[in-house]
Formats: sequence, structure tokens, C-alpha cells
Amino acid sequence: MKRTLLAWVSCTLLLASGARAEVDPDYSMVLLTENFPPYNMAINGKNFAQEDNIDGIAVDVVQEMFKRAGIKYSLTLRFPWDRIYNLALEKPGYGVFVTSRLPEREALFKWIGPIGPDDWVLLAKGDSKIGVNSLDEAKQYKIGAYKGDAIAEFLGKRGFDPVLALRDQENAGKLDKGQIDLWASGDPAGRYLAKQEGISGLKTVLRFNTGQLYLALNRETPDEVVSKLQGALDQMRSEGYVDQVLGSYL
Repeated sequence: MKRTLLAWVSCTLLLASGARAEVDPDYSMVLLTENFPPYNMAINGKNFAQEDNIDGIAVDVVQEMFKRAGIKYSLTLRFPWDRIYNLALEKPGYGVFVTSRLPEREALFKWIGPIGPDDWVLLAKGDSKIGVNSLDEAKQYKIGAYKGDAIAEFLGKRGFDPVLALRDQENAGKLDKGQIDLWASGDPAGRYLAKQEGISGLKTVLRFNTGQLYLALNRETPDEVVSKLQGALDQMRSEGYVDQVLGSYL
């Protein structure tokens, strides 16, 4: 009886200690992102930037989230996406944003979010006569997508052979010049990118997925860090901060 009581007390104390786990004050994360307006972008438009030379919806939200959580970080924007995604996948202490939380990715990372919406759409030129009611109907057309992006992966697994671009905004020009018939992109990201390229009036031919974007952290990120960050983001959302940031860009 006495041993059982002692075991129960020890277990209770251990659980209580874990519940109060604090983040190591010296802990720091390496955060990576890419040019993906309006969520993340280099102020000078280049494919490499650091710290205050990066802005966008997700950047503003992530920076405020880390500030509130009291967790140190460094922030770098670089290219290409495949490289920074794999760094976050392989290196402890690394994270990448923004990215889609797909079922096949769920166990690969620890997730913070959602940060913002990301519907998947097929865009066409404003004067295009193309009309489709499903993805299967779109297989007859030449579709442009962004290499390494979740949308491109999704289409590839469903029998599509999209024309891949190294930068998503390249697809806006390809669409405008008739080099592709449709552009598989995110909404609002696609329209924002097109406007940055001086292209407007695109129309949505099909909306085939409604999703959210996240910060993906390496699997070895301590649970207390994940908890602190998610708690900070939840508070920001309840205060209306996230909606305010979205509104300031869109």
C-alpha cells in the first residue's frame, strides 16, 4: 500500500513538473521562408533577405508570435523552396513557413497555425473561354504550377503533368503569353503575384481546395516551444490581431 502511494505521488509530481515546463532561455530557432506574396516577401524583391528586410502577412504574424512567446529566432528568406523545406525537415531547431498541412506531411513536422487562408484555384486569362466543373475536366489543358509546392504535388499524384516554374509568379507571364492555359495557384497569392507582374483581370475557372497555411517546425522541436508558440498565436487571433494583419495587406 505504501509503495503504491509513493508511486502515485511520484507520478503526480512528475506530471506537474512537465506541465510547468519552461522554454530554455537560450533556445533559438532558425526560421526560413521564401518569396510568396502577400504572405512572405523580400522588401527589395530579391531571392535572399534577412530579418527586417522581409515582410508580408505571415512574417508579421510569425514575428509577433515569437515575440509574445519569448523565443529567440533568426529569419532568412531564400530560394528555392525545395531547399528550405528540406532544411526544416532534416535539421533540429529549424522551421519553414508558410506551407500547407497535408495528410502526407502531418507526421513530418510539428505544426503552428493556421496563419492564413490558402484556397487552391485554377486561374485563366480574363478573356479565356475555358470552363471546367472538375479537376478531371481540366486534364485536357496545359496547366502551370510552382515546382515543389503542395499544389503541384497534389496535381502530380492525381495524374496531371503540370508545367513547373521555379517561381510561382513566372506562371502569370506564361498565362498572359498563352504558354499555359491555366495556372494552378493559391488564392489570394496568385492574384497578388499577377498584379506584381502587371497582370490583372484573371478569372477563377475552378476552386478545388480550401485550406490554411502553417509554420512547420522540425520534429525535434521541444513540445514546450510548440505549446508557447501556439498559445501566443491563439491569443493573437482572439484579439483580432491576425485579422488586422490580413486586412492591411489584402
